Amino acid sequence: MKRKLTRPERAFIQKVRQTAGKAINHYEMIGADDTVMVAVSGGKDSLALLDILSARRKGMPIHYHLHAAHIITEDVPYEIDTEWLQRFCDELDVTLHLVRTRANLETAGNKKPCFACSRNRRKELFQLTHSLGIKKLAFGHHLDDAVETLVMNMAQHANISSIPPFLSMFDDQLQLLRPLILLTNAEMKQYAEIMQFQSLKKECPYEDHTIRQKARDIVEQMTAINPKARINLFNSMKKIDFKYLP
Repeated sequence: MKRKLTRPERAFIQKVRQTAGKAINHYEMIGADDTVMVAVSGGKDSLALLDILSARRKGMPIHYHLHAAHIITEDVPYEIDTEWLQRFCDELDVTLHLVRTRANLETAGNKKPCFACSRNRRKELFQLTHSLGIKKLAFGHHLDDAVETLVMNMAQHANISSIPPFLSMFDDQLQLLRPLILLTNAEMKQYAEIMQFQSLKKECPYEDHTIRQKARDIVEQMTAINPKARINLFNSMKKIDFKYLP
């Protein structure tokens, strides 16, 4: 049985949902009668995204359809409670798809297991949405993910790029959405705690956060100097002054 939320908790939940709605409207992510597939890893961000998109339908003058997909990679020891996930989706009136696959890590060569597994999961998501005739695929990436990716790409690849809120692919046959792009990791963590989302059953031993953690540390150091550094880094991607670049 779900506990009764306090007034501050209800206000916070409303604020998060409104911020996600602001991103959805600003980037024109979802329209009337759209069908959206949500990639659900089992982590707090993807569960929060599914919950937010479902709750948003109740107060909208338009209706859209929601599906969720979880990719089960059989040769990677990463596991979630699929029974809990099914009940969660049933409560939200969301159709759940469980896809079993293999990452074939033994043939990945010099590629890190995390890269090979991630690439395979994304391929499976693309194939699933195409087979179902679904054009929109939503991920639970948030503002911190975008800022960290910016720092990583600048340092590792000499490239100013990140993860866009809206991306059209394959001649507009597929659109990638990130409705949480204006929300921080701290906000998503608090949302998940209030909503009491179940944590993963087993973490993946291959998961490597080394480079991203270093980028995160850099952002934290900059935030210690200027509390607005995180949001300033995010907004800087919209204000590139080419006149003052080499």
